[in-house]
Amino acid sequence: MAAEGAPPFFTESIIFLAATVVAVPIAKRLGLGSVVGYLAAGAAIGPFGLGFLGSGEDVLHVAELGVVLLLFVIGLELDPQKLWRMKRDIFGLGTAQVVLTGLTLYALCFYYGFSTEAALVAGFGLALSSTAFALQILQERGQLSSPYGQRSFGILLLQDIAIVPLLAMVAILAPHEGPSTGQDIAIEVATIVGAIGAVILAGRYLASPLFSFLAASRAREIMLTAALLVALGSAGIMHAVGLSMALGAFLAGVLLAESSFRHTLEADIEPFRSLLMGLFFVAVGMSLDFSVLVDNIGTIIGGVFAVMFVKGAFLWALTRGSGSSNSDAFRVAVTLPQGGEFAFVLFTAAIGAQLLTFETANLLNSIVILTMLMTPLACLGLELIAERLKKSGVENPAIETFEEATPTVLVIGFGRFGMMVAQIVTSEGLEVRAIDNRPDRIAYARKLGYKVYYGDATRADVLAAAGADKAALIAMCIENDRVMGQSIDLIREGFPNALVFCRATDRAHSLELTRKGVDYQIRETFESSIAFGKAALESLGTPAERVAQIEEDVRRRDEERLALQLKEGIFAGADRLHTVTPRRRSTDVAPPETVT
Repeated sequence: MAAEGAPPFFTESIIFLAATVVAVPIAKRLGLGSVVGYLAAGAAIGPFGLGFLGSGEDVLHVAELGVVLLLFVIGLELDPQKLWRMKRDIFGLGTAQVVLTGLTLYALCFYYGFSTEAALVAGFGLALSSTAFALQILQERGQLSSPYGQRSFGILLLQDIAIVPLLAMVAILAPHEGPSTGQDIAIEVATIVGAIGAVILAGRYLASPLFSFLAASRAREIMLTAALLVALGSAGIMHAVGLSMALGAFLAGVLLAESSFRHTLEADIEPFRSLLMGLFFVAVGMSLDFSVLVDNIGTIIGGVFAVMFVKGAFLWALTRGSGSSNSDAFRVAVTLPQGGEFAFVLFTAAIGAQLLTFETANLLNSIVILTMLMTPLACLGLELIAERLKKSGVENPAIETFEEATPTVLVIGFGRFGMMVAQIVTSEGLEVRAIDNRPDRIAYARKLGYKVYYGDATRADVLAAAGADKAALIAMCIENDRVMGQSIDLIREGFPNALVFCRATDRAHSLELTRKGVDYQIRETFESSIAFGKAALESLGTPAERVAQIEEDVRRRDEERLALQLKEGIFAGADRLHTVTPRRRSTDVAPPETVT
């Protein structure tokens, strides 16, 4: 317990933080990933380790919010059209994996002495993979958007949905005093449908106007509060009717995926998600009972290898048979062979329904935790094999689809300047993403068919969420010189591979951008002023040849003046402003015409 006078959980928080600060970097250095570090930290400080903390069950209830926020963020990254395109992986591949794996593990459990009811719960509970664990691995390796990453996500999503009928199975298998009436079932179904409808309607018609209203206040903390409210509120509605909280948060995220605030919401939620996900894995590690592990070491090791082999074999066969390459099928197989966090939920419900004893559930929980620990080792082994194959000349191409090869342009600032830039870039068929911090401008652009998102260009997390890490070129079209300067510094530091093209508001700003070393910059009125002056001369009767000569000379003198100003200050080179362009003599060779 915390010392007298200290805030509640103060000492416990210090122990949590110290353990993770030590364990996670070591695990990352060994190539095992941060998740193994969190699990090891929890096992070390938990009641079955060094005993610094008591049961992790209370912590787990709070830490499960990390899974909720993870699914909300994943939902933000999927628009409904993309989700519909994944229906084959979700409902076909995912359902086949759960059913086939569950029945096979059920048969094994039944063979080793489980009752029919206990074997069903154990088999299908072990058939579920860890959404939190697998997605964390995919995100750390930058593979979530890859073909095999998307197929893995489709399977995981179906497994999250599957927890609902599996919990219903536990209720059906449990001994009842009397059967449920048809009216009770109808009321329960109507309640579930009503909850799902409420989340859909709120996400579709209320969330975006709410965020538009709050964005006008320019109060970041209010936007953050609203983001948490939407994620946790939708999860709470689903939980109230007996559905998965993670599923409710995911649904809310999908409904907001086409909102102009998706990138800001993602950036705001991410720190809370990361912290709570770490806490979740620490709590899972704390629940690993070493006495059960020692007393049943043979059974547990056999169970770990049986679960991972059965799941891995079915995952490889199903993904291979449904069109994936052999390498992608193996990647899916080594990413999803572990037990999942929903297995803990299912086994706990089975204890309450008297289908599993506490000792059996503890045994199954140990198997689940050890499969989690083994998964990064399996991934590491596959990477080593792939590296050897690569050295032997067998190598997969880095770009597997033409869509991935298409460069993207991130436009920051979508006023009249940014809109014209976007129009030109999209005319070549390139993908354009755009962010702005004015809700009225975003609403206007969306009415014209542009997908523009709300975002602060001075936040590296927002730039990353908007796709700056994947952009081939970043077009800085904002009016505020100070904001542009801060954003350029962030881009140069965090996304050095992107070309940076800038709109300069005036001559002083142009000089500043030149000093920052941007790839291209232009004063916003320079070209329009040149065109205006040429039109004036033509209207006054100046020959076209003379107008072209003047334009060439003015551009040359402007470049000379900029070079002088970089060295001597803003007032240098003033003499270049008032020089009359010498007339070209008839003996002079005219410059070649520019083909436009």
